[in-house]
Amino acid sequence: MIFNFTVFLLTLVAMEGVGFLAHKYVMHGWGWCLHKSHHEEHLGAFETNDFYLLALALVAIALIVAGNHGHDPLQWVGAGVTAFGLIYVFVHDGMVHRHWPARPRPRSRYLKRLYSAHLLHHSVKGRRNSVSFGFLYAPSAATLKKQLRNSRAAPATESRGDDAMGADLQNG
Repeated sequence: MIFNFTVFLLTLVAMEGVGFLAHKYVMHGWGWCLHKSHHEEHLGAFETNDFYLLALALVAIALIVAGNHGHDPLQWVGAGVTAFGLIYVFVHDGMVHRHWPARPRPRSRYLKRLYSAHLLHHSVKGRRNSVSFGFLYAPSAATLKKQLRNSRAAPATESRGDDAMGADLQNG
């Protein structure tokens, strides 16, 4: 049981790294067509960005099923992925974006730091020059504001449009 719990916790922690990389390089990269909805005003309960959460759920289900069919540690990896997804839904969608009827406010220093980091992430319009791509860890607001100032001082490519940025990504 200790081994299973360790696998679960390590997966939950590792998902922060996976989430950071996916958010920065997929969602703000080639997958912007789905994630863009998350950075715009929208009506209704769902946005195209929710397909990323659906993909995460399908991966978690596949891991749990594989774990139940003889690959036991995968069940606990799937449980860790599921826990990360649930925390995301409750904290990110509930507390940060207030998509729930009950709209909790962050009270602890840790949750306030996550909340302010996410607001700073959304302060940038478009997919380029954003900050704070993690979910369970966020740099301090001072660090993020400094990163934002530095990115605004750099030449802007966002106004050239997605076609030009696609060329930038291909040209390296």
